[in-house]
Amino acid sequence: MPGRNRRVRLLAIAACIITIFFLYERNTSSSYLSPIPVHWSKQPERWPVTSTIQLPTGTPVPIPRIQSAKRGADVNRLRAIKDAAKHAWKGYRDFGWGFDEVAPVSGVGKNSFNGWGATLVDSLDTLWIMGLKDEFEDAVNQTSYIDFTTSSRNDIPMFEVTIRYLGGLVAAYDVSGQKYRVLLDKAVELAEILYSAFDTPNRMPETYYYWKPTFASNGHRASTRVVLAELGTLSLEFTRLAQITKEPKYYDAVARITDALEEWQNKTRLPGMWPISVDASGCAKPGLRAPGTTSAQTFTMGGQSDSVYEYLPKEYLLLGGHLDQYKTMYLNSMKPTIEKLMFRPMTPGDLDILISGEVTIQNNYTTGEWYETHTPKAEHLTCFIGGMLAMGGKIFSLPEHVEIGRKLTDGCIWSYNSTTTGIMPESFFATPCNSTTECQWNETDKKYILRPEAIESVFYMYRITGEQHWRDAGWEMFKAVEAHTRAEFGHSAIDDISKAHPEHVNGMESFWIAETLKYFYLLFDEEDKWSLDDWVLNTEAHFFRRPKS
Repeated sequence: MPGRNRRVRLLAIAACIITIFFLYERNTSSSYLSPIPVHWSKQPERWPVTSTIQLPTGTPVPIPRIQSAKRGADVNRLRAIKDAAKHAWKGYRDFGWGFDEVAPVSGVGKNSFNGWGATLVDSLDTLWIMGLKDEFEDAVNQTSYIDFTTSSRNDIPMFEVTIRYLGGLVAAYDVSGQKYRVLLDKAVELAEILYSAFDTPNRMPETYYYWKPTFASNGHRASTRVVLAELGTLSLEFTRLAQITKEPKYYDAVARITDALEEWQNKTRLPGMWPISVDASGCAKPGLRAPGTTSAQTFTMGGQSDSVYEYLPKEYLLLGGHLDQYKTMYLNSMKPTIEKLMFRPMTPGDLDILISGEVTIQNNYTTGEWYETHTPKAEHLTCFIGGMLAMGGKIFSLPEHVEIGRKLTDGCIWSYNSTTTGIMPESFFATPCNSTTECQWNETDKKYILRPEAIESVFYMYRITGEQHWRDAGWEMFKAVEAHTRAEFGHSAIDDISKAHPEHVNGMESFWIAETLKYFYLLFDEEDKWSLDDWVLNTEAHFFRRPKS
């Protein structure tokens, strides 16, 4: 019996030793597979600014009023939209917390924008605007733990991080009455990292900034092929941060980009507009130019260039009208846009609507001459232009631009109403046809990824005109989108708007809550609560307070 007990004790001791050894091996293996994260650190500047461009200050100049809507809130529709937002937020809060997004079908968190919590930060001002204060404060608390000095990817996409993260933080600080200091602190933390991307010989930023010290400590310059929008859509966020912090270097950084765009604007192949690809390196000559190997240049208000034009009148507003530079650049760009890009599609009933296409200017190798081709391609991304033109028409006293904006917005509403689902596709070609009763279109990209641009323009048109039919059109759009995209853990992009029952593709980008649902909500909210005469919205629908008299 004693021998048996001893054997049992020895077996127990052996089991403990084996267990300890296994745990040790697992932990050391885990440590080996999970290396210590690398952190960004500020490097000495190689090309420091010698004379800082100062932020314009002083009493704002008189600017015509934008809004005229006075119908008050539509409580029932607001409630339905708010419920949709709460459903999407709950899916993210319960299953994607801390990740950039939640997969709305499978309920799994995933990272697509550096792993800092894109949906978390992008949704902040929406939560506040919708009166979801508990959810807002919960999100602010989580935001305080974000470490922007390390990332799940080697580079920082300047455009996306600026409009979603920096814009989201600054806007949340603004809309909440500047009472949550942590939001400003995190904005400055991020801005200091982004500012390092401007340390180049010509102060044009690396649009994909390699932040790790091993790379950041070396000299770098902007690329010879940069997407126009990624270069020119940083001004609102950095300007508003400069206004709040009184730190002029943030404004200086983006003002230099504006100056370079202005210098090149009337020298492009389509004077007044810029091509979608830009050589920002400064290697061949100072300033901006088209990439040297380019034999064709595309000009569009769609993807890759859209928000550059959007930011011109908005920066004018944010600076209190002190710089006519932005007004002049905007008006110079709209002339060729209206004359060259816009077209009236053939429609049943011969509707008086407009769509914005694109122009390509190519080189004929035989003759050496450049020739121009208009392509009647429509993109969901171009639908923002109706609201932009209407707003620009108000602040610059151009009523004809308001009317053009109306026709463009009607064109996007028609694009929604013309599909099986009642939702516009990502892109399509609207070509002239012989019949006015059955005009076909070619849906080149049939998916819908929860984009906001159409409802954005509907919102602007309603606020500017006060006409009820914009609200009615927006409500039909919301019902269609909600019906076809609602999933178990949020709302999902769909594969084909031409199907009666499209399939969910398990994606919910952060702009769904940040932009699309926000615009739907604001369309039916009290007009003076978040007035366009008090606020400027960035391209991610983040609210920045305009300077007051």
